Amino acid sequence: MQRKLEPELMDLPAEALAYAAADFSQVNQAFVERLLDLSRRTQPIRALDLGTGPADIPIQIAAARPTWRITAVDGSPAMIALARRAIDAAGAGDSITLCLADAKHTNLPPRSFDVVFSNSLLHHLPDPAGFWQEIARLAAPGALIFVRDLMRPASEVAARRVVELYASGESALLQEEFYRSLLAAFRPDEVRLQVNAAGLYALQVHPITDRHLDISGNLSLP
Repeated sequence: MQRKLEPELMDLPAEALAYAAADFSQVNQAFVERLLDLSRRTQPIRALDLGTGPADIPIQIAAARPTWRITAVDGSPAMIALARRAIDAAGAGDSITLCLADAKHTNLPPRSFDVVFSNSLLHHLPDPAGFWQEIARLAAPGALIFVRDLMRPASEVAARRVVELYASGESALLQEEFYRSLLAAFRPDEVRLQVNAAGLYALQVHPITDRHLDISGNLSLP
């Protein structure tokens, strides 16, 4: 099945609210646990979240690693507004700095982050080359990179089965968003070509579930 693009940003308030209200607690917790397993560093480090959405993941990380300083980037003003409220409610403002920016062109300083992570952003991008190039630009020598995203099923029928299996209790709007996201996602071989083109040869690409893949690794020291 060929990839079918979806909008790059959830910039409509209704879409942002539907996403923020959905129950991603298990998925997000699994992401955080894997990230902290990959990076057991408890000393102060600079971390970057690309496509933070409502900021659930950086809030969890800030609670588990209070010495980390996290810059959370999103290109949607509606999502940034939701994230700001969630961060304030969690009392995590000292640990998390929000940044309204395109994840492909953040204008953040180069080589300035020890950990770069992103969850469920990749499939939104029509052309992901800029995303991987920005990661390569922003990551400090030896930085950990961890990206998790959806994996495109073999057919539209298979995509519908995934939606029924994992999102049948969600709203019709969110189910349709999930379906479109599955159709827009990449296959592991496609992602391998993307990271190689950005010079990120140290990253490993592998499926982890019937609908997710991980891209992770530590960049080489000079």
